[in-house]
Amino acid sequence: MNIDNISLVSYNDPILHTPCNKWDFMNPEFDLADFSEKLVAKMHESLGLGLAANQLGVPYKIFAMNAEPALVVVNPKILEASSEMVTLEEGCLSYPGLIIKVSRPIWIKARFNYPNGQASTHRFEGMTARVFLHEYDHIEFGHTFIDQANFFHKEKALKTWKLLQRKAHSHNA
Repeated sequence: MNIDNISLVSYNDPILHTPCNKWDFMNPEFDLADFSEKLVAKMHESLGLGLAANQLGVPYKIFAMNAEPALVVVNPKILEASSEMVTLEEGCLSYPGLIIKVSRPIWIKARFNYPNGQASTHRFEGMTARVFLHEYDHIEFGHTFIDQANFFHKEKALKTWKLLQRKAHSHNA
């Protein structure tokens, strides 16, 4: 797989709606350290809080999260999640301008590998947990934040987004 010229795929690309493959550290398809740098760079360039590999057309369970330093997560598994939920607005680099209210657990406990293969277990809270779950949904289930929203929030947000897209296209015509 060529990872030299990666870019964000369109929101209607089938890869966004397909669960990703587990990364095989013993038989890597490409240089994971190099890809991790490109993933983080694209996340920062796009001003994202996170970015999943499949958003760049790469079908592996890998994502980056904006932190100090940036965190690249490989083959994550959610071990526990709070039963207490919080509803907040979310956006997604694959859906520029779309904002939807999504309910998510206030904390999670997850196990994952770093790009060097080292395993780690962490508890994430608040916005960090939300970003982790948002990216996890992309790679684990092929779900986007639209799939996580309730019907009312989804319909309202999509209606506004489509209106904004029509206005943008009419100004550019």
